[in-house]
Amino acid sequence: MTILLFKLKDVPDDEAEEIRELLASSDIYFYETHAGFWRLGVDGLWLPDDTHLERARDLIRNYQTERTAKQQKIYAELLESGQAPTLWQNFLLSPLRFIALIIAVFFILTLTLAPFGFMGKH
Repeated sequence: MTILLFKLKDVPDDEAEEIRELLASSDIYFYETHAGFWRLGVDGLWLPDDTHLERARDLIRNYQTERTAKQQKIYAELLESGQAPTLWQNFLLSPLRFIALIIAVFFILTLTLAPFGFMGKH
């Protein structure tokens, strides 16, 4: 039975490519599926059976641990040098998106908290 090893939805292209190379260089056979035009499927890497499942999961887990440490180091360096984007810089990059996000947060908070505000009035 086939086993979903790694979902590729929202995974950066460089990470997906490095995972593919890691599995291929470790002689682990896998195949890739795409969600398709209507996005009804799953973007992912699959194993045809479970013979290499634990080894593949260990490889991916180790890779992701190393990648996380590397990305955190890069971000810390950006913060030190003052190149990490601030809230104001993010606003300037896409003000409409930022404002829409703030409106959405307030809308969700209103819907969530509204029942508690009207409980004492009945």
